[in-house]
Order: sequence, then structure tokens, then C-alpha cells
Amino acid sequence: MTVEQFLYHEARLLDTGQLEAWLDLFTDDATYWLPLERHQKDPLETSSLIHDDRTLLELRVKQARHPRAHARQPLARTVHQVSNIMVAAEANGETVVHSTLQLVEFRNEKQRLYGALVEHRLRRVRDGFRIAHKRVDLVNSEGELDGIAILF
Repeated sequence: MTVEQFLYHEARLLDTGQLEAWLDLFTDDATYWLPLERHQKDPLETSSLIHDDRTLLELRVKQARHPRAHARQPLARTVHQVSNIMVAAEANGETVVHSTLQLVEFRNEKQRLYGALVEHRLRRVRDGFRIAHKRVDLVNSEGELDGIAILF
């Protein structure tokens, strides 16, 4: 599987609601980060929209599936469009990949559009890649987001 195919596969899993399969794409030591500020360097020194390790990602998926998670019901329908995929670096079995994301979300009779610059750090494994780190820089991260109930 190529880097491009892997990113398209990840997007398809999210768009088809296969959250557990999406979670399986992450390494045990993975991090998932949505910075609050443009050009933010460190998720620990400044507040973030989301900064999860693998355990917190698992909790997000469980919450999305929980029948009493009223804030997430109904689950949003999404379309992720991944483009401008560029390999930025390769070293020590990991590949840094930059891409752009346009995401359409439909939930509660409202449609929202998100745009983001995305960085994946992919770790090579026998059957392809796993996500060791994913950073999603929303273009409107410092604006009013009205509650994020989706995964990027």
C-alpha cells in the first residue's frame, strides 16, 4: 500500500463509520493532536483543541458508540477529501507526510465545512503503515467551532 492509498483508506474508514477499524490504524504509542493556535509548537505548553494518546482515542470511539452519549447523537455523516499529499521526510522506519483536508460534516440538519493542513508520521509495518502521530491544523482553529463531535 502506498502512502496515498493509506491516507485515502483512513478517510474512507471515518466516512463509513468504521471507527474501531480506524483506531486500529494507530500505533500503541500514537498521538492525535488538533492545535488551538496557528504554528503551535508544543501541545503541552499551550492549550490544544485535542491532544490524545492511544488510550484517549479509544475512549473517544467508545463514547461515540455509547447509546447515552446524547451530545454525539446522531453521529455525524462526513466526507473527507484528502489532497496535496507530499512525503516530507523518511527516517528510522517512519515517514512524515503532509496533506490538505477538506471535511464536510452533516449533523442535526446542519452542514459544516472544515479545512486543515494535516501531518501524519507513519510507521512502516509488515502490511503497510500505522499512524504514530497525526496533527490536524484547522484553518479556523482560533475561531468559534461550536463543538467538535467528529474525528479528523
